[in-house]
Amino acid sequence: MPQSQPKSPPLIAAIDLGSNSFHMVVAKAQNGEIRILERLGEKVQLAAGIDEERKLNEESMQRGLDCLKRFAQLINGMPLGAVRIVGTNALREARNRHEFIVRAEEILGHTVEVISGREEARLIYLGVSHTLPDTPGKRLVADIGGGSTEFIIGQRFEPLLRESLQMGCVSFTQRYFRDGKITPARYAQAYTAARLEIMSIENALHRLGWDEAIGSSGTVRAIGLAIKAGGHGSGEVNAEGLNWLKRKLFKLGEVDKIDFEGIKPDRRTIFPAGLAILEAIFDSLELQRMDHCDGALREGVLYDLLGRHHHEDVRERTLSSLMDRYHVDREQAARVEAKALRAFDQVAKSWDLKDGVWRELLSWAAKVHEVGLDIAHYHYHKHGAYLIEHSDLAGFSREDQQMLALLVRGHRRNIPKDKFAEFGEDGIKLIRLCVLLRFAILFYHIRGNQEASQVKLRAHGDHLEVMFPEGWLAQNPLTQADFEQEAQWLTRVGIVLTVS
Repeated sequence: MPQSQPKSPPLIAAIDLGSNSFHMVVAKAQNGEIRILERLGEKVQLAAGIDEERKLNEESMQRGLDCLKRFAQLINGMPLGAVRIVGTNALREARNRHEFIVRAEEILGHTVEVISGREEARLIYLGVSHTLPDTPGKRLVADIGGGSTEFIIGQRFEPLLRESLQMGCVSFTQRYFRDGKITPARYAQAYTAARLEIMSIENALHRLGWDEAIGSSGTVRAIGLAIKAGGHGSGEVNAEGLNWLKRKLFKLGEVDKIDFEGIKPDRRTIFPAGLAILEAIFDSLELQRMDHCDGALREGVLYDLLGRHHHEDVRERTLSSLMDRYHVDREQAARVEAKALRAFDQVAKSWDLKDGVWRELLSWAAKVHEVGLDIAHYHYHKHGAYLIEHSDLAGFSREDQQMLALLVRGHRRNIPKDKFAEFGEDGIKLIRLCVLLRFAILFYHIRGNQEASQVKLRAHGDHLEVMFPEGWLAQNPLTQADFEQEAQWLTRVGIVLTVS
């Protein structure tokens, strides 16, 4: 979970754990804008260390951790919530990503989030749209990463379509150019594989249309510089330049012989794969020109972080949209939310839930705990959990969604203790949040605006004591029966509920 944000931190930072490179930016926020103070970037090629069993090898993890040790010095002492760290395709794919994440968090002192491909696309577009002039037309943005390529069509600051495909310059290098040899046959294989990937989305992209094409990755920048060095452009990528560059590569025959002006030595190995992917994009989408933009994922993360500080949290919009889509009873959700948060405030200190992130998570869960009712009443808590975990929810990391889904899954009937245990120490706090959510729901078993009793809660260890006004339970036998049943459910997760 991303940590709660302090008000107006003097500095904010974003770290992008990419499949090819790790990047960090440190900035100062002023009047809703950011002023970049420091940029760092290193080629780590995390994706190159993923083996056939989809596990990161120790060598690639160590490269990444060594890089993060250097990054850590710049964010040392920055408060929780002022730094956001996101992992992309390599960490999405790696089955042992948790091992790397734990070691990375020890070094950095901040939470690492693994984001979905479409969330990555949203943040990329946010970075691009804040970097380029605010023009009225539609914009196609393509970002060729180390393990995935994101496509976005947007207008001004709003993305209209977001897609992420499993093709990247590091993964394609491993597949087609591992030994550094460049041949027409190998290039054709990489190009064809990219065309096949793009086929799944090209109709949707063409239907929306666009007025300009922007490339936001280092790959697009490098290819544009190579084309410029050959006298076929002024820094942009164009169809003529791509054809010239491809022929040039075939003549060279080996990546070690690539010596285009402006191309760093550490990019040579992945250059042919990046070119094959970009040519496939040009041909699939019938492009003649693509301009480069320096703004990308890390700048998008900064602006997203800035929005959260100024109460423009995209996550709230996302949940509101989810509630509308699945026809959630908003009045019921608001009643449950208010009751749950009052209960939370009474026990937060005793139950070690002081960090505001837990209050935020409880609030979200109360809002969407009934989304599954739109599917079916039977097992609707399970339907809701599935929808939340597997939907593309803008602003949420994978772990956010898993935690939120688990609270929804556990809000009624049996609490899946084994699923909570998968979150380690946080699993205990999640169970306690789940107990508070269930507590609030019990008061509104009968829907409506009936007055719910103002109760006092006292928590200590695995005990929760609920104290009602004298005589209230006797006058409300259904609630009394609900609490008796609830006490039995909670014993299964080691919670002792007493009512007086």
